[in-house]
Amino acid sequence: MKAVSIKEPGGPEVLECVDVEDPAPAAGEVVVDVVAGALNRADVMQRMGLYPVPPGTSPYPGLEVSGRIGAVGEGVTGWKVGDEVCALLTGGGYAQKVAVPAGQLLTVPKGISLVEAAGLPEAVATVWSNLVMTAGLKEGETLLVHGGAGGVGTAAIQIAKAIGARVVTTVGGPEKAARARELGADVAVDYRTQDFTEHGPYDVILDVVGGQYLERNVQSLTVDGRLVVIGLQGGLEGQLNLAEMVFKRLSVFGTTLRTRSAEQKAAIVAEVQKKIWPMIESGAVQLVIDQTVPMSEAAEAHRLIDTGRHIGKILLVNA
Repeated sequence: MKAVSIKEPGGPEVLECVDVEDPAPAAGEVVVDVVAGALNRADVMQRMGLYPVPPGTSPYPGLEVSGRIGAVGEGVTGWKVGDEVCALLTGGGYAQKVAVPAGQLLTVPKGISLVEAAGLPEAVATVWSNLVMTAGLKEGETLLVHGGAGGVGTAAIQIAKAIGARVVTTVGGPEKAARARELGADVAVDYRTQDFTEHGPYDVILDVVGGQYLERNVQSLTVDGRLVVIGLQGGLEGQLNLAEMVFKRLSVFGTTLRTRSAEQKAAIVAEVQKKIWPMIESGAVQLVIDQTVPMSEAAEAHRLIDTGRHIGKILLVNA
């Protein structure tokens, strides 16, 4: 099969299509014939050599795909060859085939095409596991989402609104701000000219920036507030006022989805199928797709995401 390999750490040009051995399903796994995959910021970090591949994981990038089951391993029940699925991966999605633990498979929501479904698993699993399962976001609370125009951000805005939260988001520019408001954000803050602290306090903050925002994030939280850091685009270190944490009874979580165990991922996927799929099928949560690019042109797709001008997901489609 064809897969997209990373020759060496670097820019988009280090991605190349190569011939590799087809995967075989281990016990408890299926092989998915990949129709489409999707880009995530973790793929960019892996390409740059900043996100080591978890042990025993495919070396090829790609954390979510859609397609049809081509083979079923020993012990798998409830799935059969030919089923249309989307899947949360630990890696290997930039390929024509990928082996996936059966617990990380999802059906394709009604009203969503098989290609479009590739953009769902990583974003919605990230949002639900962090906002609800970790931070306990509830109806009536105020959420701040950093990076509201990305794949995770556009999903977080809509899911939080469906829960009944007030949503503030940071974005880069008026076009992204307008799109965030269309998706339900109550306030869209252009981080280049405005200060998000002025629109708090916040009960929950979902942060993809990291160190650069840590001090202001903590200052912006209300009593019993929760900060969930899921990205490090703004640096690895920041100032943390422990007195403020103690007296406001704050909680700061650092999480990543990729390195969780198969059992943890299966539990998250089951929650997503039960809680988020009805939101998607009812239209309360919409998948936001910026554009699709052939899988063989993954380097061009990475150039697009590196510009930061996209809104929503960039998909990779196998011919």
